[in-house]
Formats: sequence, structure tokens, C-alpha cells
Amino acid sequence: MSRTSSTRTLNQIPAGVWVLGFVSLLMDISSEMIHSLLPLFLITTLEASAFAVGLIEGLAESTALIVKVFSGVLSDYLGRRKGLALAGYALGALTKPLFALAPGIGIVLTARLLDRVGKGVRGAPRDALVADIAPPYLRGAAFGLRQSLDTVGAFLGPLLAVGLMLLWANDFRAVFWVAVIPGLMAVALLLFGVREPEQHAASRRSNPIRRENLKRLDRKYWWVVGVGAVFTLARFSEAFLVLRAQQGGIPIALVPLVMVAMNLVYAASAYPFGKLSDKMSHAKLLALGLMVLIAADLVLATNDHWGVVLIGVALWGIHMGMTQGLLATMIANAAPTDLRGTAYGFFNLMSGFAMLIASVLAGLLWDRFGASFTFYAGAVFCALALIGLIRQPEDNR
Repeated sequence: MSRTSSTRTLNQIPAGVWVLGFVSLLMDISSEMIHSLLPLFLITTLEASAFAVGLIEGLAESTALIVKVFSGVLSDYLGRRKGLALAGYALGALTKPLFALAPGIGIVLTARLLDRVGKGVRGAPRDALVADIAPPYLRGAAFGLRQSLDTVGAFLGPLLAVGLMLLWANDFRAVFWVAVIPGLMAVALLLFGVREPEQHAASRRSNPIRRENLKRLDRKYWWVVGVGAVFTLARFSEAFLVLRAQQGGIPIALVPLVMVAMNLVYAASAYPFGKLSDKMSHAKLLALGLMVLIAADLVLATNDHWGVVLIGVALWGIHMGMTQGLLATMIANAAPTDLRGTAYGFFNLMSGFAMLIASVLAGLLWDRFGASFTFYAGAVFCALALIGLIRQPEDNR
């Protein structure tokens, strides 16, 4: 892909997609400033176990994905996306002070769940809004761009957290307070910077979950849902990447740099792979993504030296860049326009259950058998998922 071709494609992507990308960027700075430190805060300050970390992360991430069902269905019924997305971003911003005030695990769990409810409320309407705004021939590039900007925030957040931790002598709570600011900025940008497409707002309302409507989500769509759930089951919470880095003796203030590295690779790869998905077989690209995740698990299982962990984390980021925008594009292509919110909702419902199972299981394995066993188990499950994907004859492009 030439630089001229890439620039031309970026210039063709509608302004609304760019704004949604920067909204995601700001909210991810806010969220990742907290999430990159939260496993360490739980383990060192609140004296939680790895199982507790896995349970909190699994419940939080699955809650976000499950809530997307209801917000997606509601956005289709109302014929409006922006209002729900705005409500979700606002809830996410308003939960940030709870982390700074938390005296124990219970408040952290409450804050994490409410924060992820906000993510769930905004996720499906936002993705459907991207699909509504972007023309079909640029959809993969549009999702890749939004994901890249989102992930830029996901590495800037931990980087800012590291700087503040060094500046303020590992004061977790002070860093959590600063995280409130970019969250509020994201809400303001969405409120004033994004306009709902007129043709969608004027469309006919119907009940998206009536039997005749759900029948319009065909076999191709449900295949993508199943693949997405399997991918999530094979990839447990990224909190365990942070804990693996801590085992290598990295100072607490510097541990979030592993998330910086992962998200830097993720951000750099999401748009190129999104553009590539407009040109090649989706099933083949998914299979390649699973192979990269297997490699990441095996590297992380072998050693906790910081250099080895960094390689494994980089591979993890490449896998995310290859697959996350791709799955969103596949859902957009497989679902009717007026059911896109519902389609993203059911997709994330299945992925939510898978995330809960994967993270809880990872925490149990970590406590009982150690970190290496956890990552080896992840590699085995990835291999099984890859075999199932290769044996699937349908391209599902």
C-alpha cells in the first residue's frame, strides 16, 4: 500500500468518524490511566489475590459487553445512536472519582462495573454510528482508523500514569483524580462534534427483537458471533499482562509501560490491517491473528524477564490490531442496516460471557499453578480455536 493511496483513503473517511475516534482516544486516556495501575493497586494497596483481580476484570469486561445488547437494540428502535453513546461516555467519566476514593475491593468493583456499564451503553451505538457514517467501500478503513485512535489513547494513558507515579512517589489515588479530566473532555467533544446522519434518524421504527426481525440475522452473522466469542475466550484480561511484568521485578511506577508498548503496537497496526481487511479474506486474516496470539502466549509463558515480556506484549498488540476492527467490520457487513445496533449487541453479549469465563479461569490457574501455566493454557485454547476456524469452509467475507 503506497503512502499516496493511504493518504487518499484517510482523506475520504468522513469527519464524523475522525471525531468519534478522538472521543475514544480521550476516554481511553482516562480509562487506561486507571486500568494500567488498577491490578497493582489491588495487589499492593488493597492486598487482593490474582483470583480477585481476574474476577473483577472478568465481571467488569463481561458487563460492558452484555449491556451492549440493550443499548444496541434501543438504538435501533429509537433510530438514534448519538444520545445513547453520549450517555455511556458520561457515565464512564463520572465513575472515575470512585477509584480515587475507594477504601476497599468492594468500591473498586462497584466503580469498575459502573464504568463498564458506561462502556456497554456507548459501544454498540457508537459502532453502529461509524457504520452509518462511513460508506461501505471504506468501512474496514473507518473501523481501523477509529480503533487506531482509540488505541493511541490506550497507550498515552499508561504513559501519563507512569510519569505521574514517578512524579508523585507512587500515589495511586492522585493519578486516579487526574484521569477524570480527559473523560469529561471526551463527553464534551461528542456532544458538540458529532452529527447524527439524517437518513438514519428519519428511518422507520420497529421492534428489533421481534421474531421476524431476528430472522433477518442470518447464518453468516451468527458465524461471526461464534467466532468472536471463541476469540474472547482464548484471550483473557490484559490485567494479567501487567501482573506478569511485575513478576520480572520492574518498579511499580514503570509497570504500566507494558500497556504502553502493547497499545502502541495495537494503534500502529489497527488501521493498516483494517484497510487490508477491505481487500482480503476475513477468515484468513482471523486465522493469522490467532497464530500471533498463540505466539504471544508461548513467549509470555517461557520467562518473566522484562525483555521477553515486552516481546510477548508486542505480539499481543499485533493480534489485537489484526482482529478487533476486523470483527466489527464483519458484523457491519453481515447485518441489515436497521439492525446494526442489535447485531453488535448480541455479538458483544456472547463475547461478554466468554470474557467472564476466561478471566476467572485465568485467575484460578494463576493462583494455583502459576503464570506460566496460565499462558500455556491460553495457547492451547487458541490452537483449538484455530483448528475450528481453519476447518470452517465459509469465507464469511
